[in-house]
Amino acid sequence: MIAELGLAALWLAAALSVLQLIAGALALRDGSGELASLVRPAAIVQGLLAAFAFVMLLWLFAVTDLSVKLVATNSHSAKPMIFKLAGAWGNHEGSMLLWVTVMALAGGLIALVERRLPERTMFATLAAQAFVGIGFYAFLLLSSNPFERLPEPALEGMGLNPLLQDIGLAFHPPTLYFGYVGLSVAFSFAVGALLTRQVGPAFARAMRPWVLGAWIFLTLGITAGSYWAYYELGWGGWWFWDPVENASLMPWLAATALLHSVSVLAARDALRAWTIMLGVVAFSMSMLGTFLVRSGILTSVHAFAVDPERGTFILFLLGLYIGGALLLFALRAGSVAEGERFSITSREGALVFNNVMLSAILGIVLLGTLYPLLTEAFDVRVSVGPPYFNPAGAIFTIPMLLVMAVGPLLRWRGDRISRIKVPMIVIAAIMLAVLVVVIILGSYGLLADLGLAVAAGLAIASFLPLRGRNLLRVPIATWGMVVAHFGIAVALFGMASESAFSEEKLAAVSVGDNVEIGPWNVSLLATRPVAGPNWTAIEGQLMASYDGGEAILLKPQSRNFWAPPQETTESVLSTRWNGQLYAVIGNEASGGEGGERWQLRLWWKPFVTLIWYGGILVALGGLLALIGRVKGDLKRRYVQSRLAGRKEEGESA
Repeated sequence: MIAELGLAALWLAAALSVLQLIAGALALRDGSGELASLVRPAAIVQGLLAAFAFVMLLWLFAVTDLSVKLVATNSHSAKPMIFKLAGAWGNHEGSMLLWVTVMALAGGLIALVERRLPERTMFATLAAQAFVGIGFYAFLLLSSNPFERLPEPALEGMGLNPLLQDIGLAFHPPTLYFGYVGLSVAFSFAVGALLTRQVGPAFARAMRPWVLGAWIFLTLGITAGSYWAYYELGWGGWWFWDPVENASLMPWLAATALLHSVSVLAARDALRAWTIMLGVVAFSMSMLGTFLVRSGILTSVHAFAVDPERGTFILFLLGLYIGGALLLFALRAGSVAEGERFSITSREGALVFNNVMLSAILGIVLLGTLYPLLTEAFDVRVSVGPPYFNPAGAIFTIPMLLVMAVGPLLRWRGDRISRIKVPMIVIAAIMLAVLVVVIILGSYGLLADLGLAVAAGLAIASFLPLRGRNLLRVPIATWGMVVAHFGIAVALFGMASESAFSEEKLAAVSVGDNVEIGPWNVSLLATRPVAGPNWTAIEGQLMASYDGGEAILLKPQSRNFWAPPQETTESVLSTRWNGQLYAVIGNEASGGEGGERWQLRLWWKPFVTLIWYGGILVALGGLLALIGRVKGDLKRRYVQSRLAGRKEEGESA
């Protein structure tokens, strides 16, 4: 009965989405219309029904209802409860239901709280959101029903991919989906503004919190996903330029450009057409990522194995939404006023330059991701990895970071470079000094050397906007910018350090053998069999001491899952202030005079944790900016309402 309730709620939500689209379109055409009063309630109730459907799916996974096909193929009665629940979205159908649920809740929240947009633009925005939602409801109900019953209940579930049986599954996909769906809201705002030709600061102020929220969640999702892959896959790397990783990076790049563009539009009434275009591009990238992950054309630890028919359905939705939005933009862009002009040497000019650089990086990642797929269609297999992405991306990333260092020091509208000559000299001197020191100590490669130098200069430059100001009176949004830019510097320093200073050792060791790596001395004390709820493992007991200090016990494992059967490695990490020891134990090595020998792989990664600390700082900066912007908007609306009230009192007197 639970599955039938969830399916019924999903059908009702889809019907309300159709009603929301029709009512919004009629209200947009007639100016008000009899159905206009239904637009907001339809959006709110639709969100509640979609949430109810998702709760029903969680219930089915929690009780391991093996009469439901999705549960039987993606769960197991022996799994811990946290992995049972996370398994609800660790598959194609469940993750799409999560996508639809978040989208519906976002639409309901817009209808409930948004009062800044003109009424016609609000109707157009909610109609566009419903139009997007209808396609995903159709996809779920017609080809990916998460509540489908089996003819007969299964005796036992097939289990979840062991690589996904990790606490990271509970956080990584939902945060990414919140980001993706937040970009769908930005897309709907952009389409609504194009339909009504009302593109201006009020529109940007309404759109900005959604873009900020989506960007924060994307940042956290990518950061969490990077760390999850780093410790779970046992390869010792934090980014592999995997196509599915790129599928999350591309929307983030577009959202970063959109975030800065919409801020300029809100504050200075400039970049109107550019903001609309980026709103379409950002959602296009999230749709493209959805297609790559679910079409079955990729082989990846992240991708869902899906039949080509579903991929064709998503490709149709991609063409419909993005093609339609681009056509609308082509037809209406000429009617969007240019907005205020500004000088090249201004803060707006710096933001435009960096937006162009972000767009170029996005193009590089997009080309590198799609090119192997295009060549494979002609039976030519090529691999595109770091040798392409790293240098090609650096060509645009380094100039972007240099401009980001000085851009916040420029004034709006227009400025003179000579006014910020001293800070620029200081930043350049710091970068040059670090570069010289690194080269003297021993060059570690051009990109690593430049990364260390730029990170040092950017770290200092990020705090220069606070120079000479009363820190207690600095707006929260400004603090957000400072923290986010400093987070970029921290993450860049971690990336460059990991690339420059990492050490790796692979050894076949017997009990009692020692291995030295960096400042660590590691010895194998013993190996023993252990058992978990749905796996067995060989656990190595390693005694590791840092720089001759007190030894600690590390327990890496080589696990064998039986539902489904698969072998995985469980790494262990030991973190110090200046880096991280990464240890993996493999299978028993062949032969040897000392008896049993085991494969042991060790890495010493100086300052690698700064990559993820930097990502958290970037997201924190976004959160501070969001709080500051919302606070400012509320204050502005309060002042406007007070002025309007006084005006009415004066007229009545």
